Amino acid sequence: MASVFKQKFGDLLVQTGQITVEQLEEALVEQSKTKERLGSILVKMGFISEQRLIETLEFQLGIPHVILSKYKIDPDILALVPEHIAKKYHVFPVEKNGKRLVLAMLDPTNVYALDELRLTLNYEIQPVIVTEDDMNQAFSQYFGISGSVQEVFKDLDVQIEEEKEEDQGVGDLEAMVEDAPIVRLVNLLITQAVKEKASDIHLEPTERELVIRYRVDGKLKKIMTSPKNTQAAIISRIKIISGMNIAEKRLPQDGRIQMRVEGVPIDLRVSCIPIVFGEKVVMRILFKNNVLAKMESLGFLPDTLERFRSVYKQPHGIILVTGPTGSGKSTTLSSVLNELNSPEENIMTVEDPVEYQIHGINQVQVNNKAGLTFAMALRSFLRQDPDIIMVGEIRDGETAQIATQAALTGHLVLSTLHTNDAPSSITRLIDMKIEPFLAASTVIGILAQRLVRGVCPDCKQAYNLAEDHIYYDIVRKNLPDTPPEKLVFYKGEGCRRCSGKGYSKRLAIHEVLLVNQELRVLISQNVPAGEIKELAVKNGMRTLFQDGLLKALEGKTTLEEIVRAAYVNE
Repeated sequence: MASVFKQKFGDLLVQTGQITVEQLEEALVEQSKTKERLGSILVKMGFISEQRLIETLEFQLGIPHVILSKYKIDPDILALVPEHIAKKYHVFPVEKNGKRLVLAMLDPTNVYALDELRLTLNYEIQPVIVTEDDMNQAFSQYFGISGSVQEVFKDLDVQIEEEKEEDQGVGDLEAMVEDAPIVRLVNLLITQAVKEKASDIHLEPTERELVIRYRVDGKLKKIMTSPKNTQAAIISRIKIISGMNIAEKRLPQDGRIQMRVEGVPIDLRVSCIPIVFGEKVVMRILFKNNVLAKMESLGFLPDTLERFRSVYKQPHGIILVTGPTGSGKSTTLSSVLNELNSPEENIMTVEDPVEYQIHGINQVQVNNKAGLTFAMALRSFLRQDPDIIMVGEIRDGETAQIATQAALTGHLVLSTLHTNDAPSSITRLIDMKIEPFLAASTVIGILAQRLVRGVCPDCKQAYNLAEDHIYYDIVRKNLPDTPPEKLVFYKGEGCRRCSGKGYSKRLAIHEVLLVNQELRVLISQNVPAGEIKELAVKNGMRTLFQDGLLKALEGKTTLEEIVRAAYVNE
């Protein structure tokens, strides 16, 4: 067993045929930049699933796989491994048998960590394998933010009574925000949000307290409340480090914070707006070293990906990716660019901000204060001899006009729009004063996508859709070729791992509209979006709702979630 343990993790995966030598080398290059665990990088790059990773370790090394959410951890066992040790080595105590301590580990092949833990904890270590999500869930549940926050409040000597927030001067606020406890509290809120894989942090003043919520898997959840008399210092601390004016409390402001959380560089886009009980702050979390996923790992159904690929492999025209904020549009476009990237192509992007840094691509970040807008950058790109141009978002008529001219002059242009589905993107462009005949001749394809919650794999249960089910007729209408006995959907019963919600993680649903000659005629006549959609469906477009239903039948999400996110009563 010892000799097997000493074999390098990556070599073991190559030896067992799970990944290729080339994939290992690519992942090791990425690891040298990000310092993340190799297994995590391989999963993010789409080279291997986390489940396959676990199975390989389990069968090849004989190390059992456990699900921490199914254990009730004894506080006495938890006390054997201090929090800083657990987080340093990515381990979590499960149980104790005499002088043997069972530790859940993300990488049980890490001999160095095992030796250090044996010496530090003074126990024989028996490693078991867990998934990264399971480990993070355990950290959040047992270590969490509450205990740390209480320690900060002790340092602040806060009296949690019915105190009113006083209108403090700028000098008082500047002194308060530099207090170590306030600095620690703000850092803690951001650090915990990153660990819980939150996309946004909301700080909301109410009459008696400051409420902090995180958006995780698309849903907001309340994390904690802070006493009212800490509100001014916390909000002002965030305003200072994001470059805002703390003296201005009457107008909305925007800012940005760049920092590292446990070695991972992140970018926070900060928005502050005055409300009745103070200033509300929302921080959007962006990971600067996000590993680009392969197109195959973005959740496309095989035939949908084939349709989309047929669009972006064309030499010129406009390709639009559309959907609400936070639906993964930037991730999809960056993965497309990564696939198109080659030494023979001059690819230029303008983004706000640059979320994925791609070697070999010229990326420009918008700077509105300096006057560098999407339109200005795009206009300059046309003098840079580009082959492919990516505009982070078409926000106005000027940007739309320049993008159209670029496509007409032989460039491939990729961008995003905020519309509800693919067909309505055409009418949105026309609303931006693009002539219908120009939209018809330049737009070659549109991808609409949105994110839905995935069903929890630990507690999902199958059921056959009965004829008296509220959604039976809707499903039959959208899946007419699926026999009734094949309409088997899934629902999460609720367990500790999913905190009783029945949902875990998120996945994307898609619709791809290909603009052919028939559609060009309709578009040039400036017909309503409904007519465009009708013809697109006739030509083979699967709608967002239909795509979601197929994924629900595969057990990836629930029927109720797809109806909530994508059903439109027409």
